Amino acid sequence: MKLKSICIISVLLAFCLILGCATPPTDEMNNAIEAVTRAENDADAVLYGSISLDRARDTLRRMQTEANSKRYNIAKTLAGEAVAAADRAIAEGQAGSARAREEAAALLAGLRPMIAETGQNLNSARSVGLLVDYTELDREFDDACFKTDQAEIALAEKQYQNAMEKGRSARADLSDINQKLAGAAISVARKK
Repeated sequence: MKLKSICIISVLLAFCLILGCATPPTDEMNNAIEAVTRAENDADAVLYGSISLDRARDTLRRMQTEANSKRYNIAKTLAGEAVAAADRAIAEGQAGSARAREEAAALLAGLRPMIAETGQNLNSARSVGLLVDYTELDREFDDACFKTDQAEIALAEKQYQNAMEKGRSARADLSDINQKLAGAAISVARKK
């Protein structure tokens, strides 16, 4: 009798496994929804882990479709995949943010010496009477200094993309000033 009962239970369990059982994987699905929501609310994951986040969202939609079709085993598998993709998006966000912070800090570290050098070049040009539009160059120099200040504020506020944009713009302005001064100096040297 025991053997017969064990066989019947085994057959029922096997049948249940084959059909995918009739109960949805609620815990797994809730975990997937929470993981994707957590990634969607993580600014770094959205910015730097967008491909994995899109994959997590897509997998979540597929999970829900499978659950609605009562294919619970597939829904359970997809729930695990959605959690993994959401976790990957968060990890990519953290790595991307760290990379952007390092790039922005390196860019800004080079700007203050460049500002000092450009200021010295402007003063030297004035002292030798180089013929350039000092009003325009002073305005460009002030703009570059302002952009550098704004870039440093953005870096402190963890707005790394903004810091890099402003820092690159300031660097371009300073380079432009130095090129104008060098061009004017070469022009004077040729006349001599």
